[in-house]
Amino acid sequence: MLVTFCSLTWDGWVFAVARTHSFGQFAEAIDQAFARWDLSHLHMFTLADGIGVSPLEWWEGEAPEGTIDGRTTTLGRLRGGEQFAYVFDMGDQWAHLCTVDSRRVDPQEEFGVTPDRPMPFGGWGNLPDQYGRRWDGDDGESPAPRRPAGGLSDLPPILPWWGERQRR
Repeated sequence: MLVTFCSLTWDGWVFAVARTHSFGQFAEAIDQAFARWDLSHLHMFTLADGIGVSPLEWWEGEAPEGTIDGRTTTLGRLRGGEQFAYVFDMGDQWAHLCTVDSRRVDPQEEFGVTPDRPMPFGGWGNLPDQYGRRWDGDDGESPAPRRPAGGLSDLPPILPWWGERQRR
């Protein structure tokens, strides 16, 4: 099946998933597709009927009532046209709207492989830093550094358009 996954900043991905993949596998694929590197945060899917799906062992017995285990619950619970939410980092609330496409795909025919986990295969938008930083060392208060006046001239001349340009 196909799942279209949009962040609330309108960036998004389309994933090919199997009904046998777990929500835990899907969460890992989403976080990789959005280039998240600090994966120690709690996350949760909320299905249209209000059921929460999250790795229960992470909650140390404090998961919201009715939450089911994302490590063992499969995407087979979902139906075409269904929408659900995914929140990464319960503190910062990186919220995403997901929509299950009603079309089915044959991954072998479509991609030439049968992936063993959910696979992103199309997307749009920007990949924002998970902490909102815009450059290395961004403290959230300082002005952005200026781009080097020389363009790529400060790079080593490994590629032809890097480094000092030769004048003829």
